[in-house]
Amino acid sequence: MHHPAKQRIPLLEHPYLKLFQLLMLASLFYFCSGIIQVNKTVKEVAVLSCNYNISTEELTEVRIYWQKDDEMVVAIMSGKEQVWPKYKNRTFTDFTKNLSIVILALRLSDNGKYTCIVQKPEKGSYKVQHMTSVMLLVRADFPVPTITDLGTPSRNIRRIMCSTSGGFPKPQLCWLEHEEELKAISTTVSQDPETELYTISSELDFNITNNHSFVCLVKYGDLTVSQIFSWQKFEPPHTDNPVQLRVILISVVSGIAVITAVIGSCLIYRCAARWRWKKRNEEGVDMEKISPIYIGSAQTSV
Repeated sequence: MHHPAKQRIPLLEHPYLKLFQLLMLASLFYFCSGIIQVNKTVKEVAVLSCNYNISTEELTEVRIYWQKDDEMVVAIMSGKEQVWPKYKNRTFTDFTKNLSIVILALRLSDNGKYTCIVQKPEKGSYKVQHMTSVMLLVRADFPVPTITDLGTPSRNIRRIMCSTSGGFPKPQLCWLEHEEELKAISTTVSQDPETELYTISSELDFNITNNHSFVCLVKYGDLTVSQIFSWQKFEPPHTDNPVQLRVILISVVSGIAVITAVIGSCLIYRCAARWRWKKRNEEGVDMEKISPIYIGSAQTSV
């Protein structure tokens, strides 16, 4: 008895099926060989290697794709490069370095897994010859805050401002003293539309007649940065000993009395000297007014 031969069902020629197969291959490659990580900060340059070399002659025959998660980045077909709009003018392929892509001026949105796929023609169709993935991690840490003295808005009140910028995600700022949160005058948060980086600032008033130690704490995600500001009130020198206070008071009064006596004596002496000088001059004038008497021999008549 003959059994009918089983018919082999051909695979469906559908683009979604091909995409599914491609993703399965990518997943298999990821779990088998691991994934390379590249750590960068915002505005830096990232070089992601495909780890595959081809000759100049092969470049016109192969197809090379760079994609990030589920979106295209760069495609090279027939030797011509096409860059997708999100990466245009800041991404290019370096064919001399293992088909690497270079991304300039990194943004926070560039975070993700990048996959390089190389296809070669085989029997009238293109088949995957190489695939590798690179995980790009872009960080944006806030620098340590700076605290600025804004002066005295009113009597015995001082105003300070704490600020920092260039970080992500959206931050929160609080003022602390003795681990207790204080109420700020105002807090402002802004985000750059291009870089997506945040800037935060906050102002605080405090009484200058007391000692203070403030902490400006900025939280973003699971990370924090902080700065400390200390204030020492002004204390004029004083003494609590009444005996010393009386001695100081007597010394000051005695000093003033001595100085007054010396000045008075000098004035009296100066006035007396001027009076004697004036008297002497007046006597000299009176002597000049008297006519001289001449004594001669007298003749007596008999």
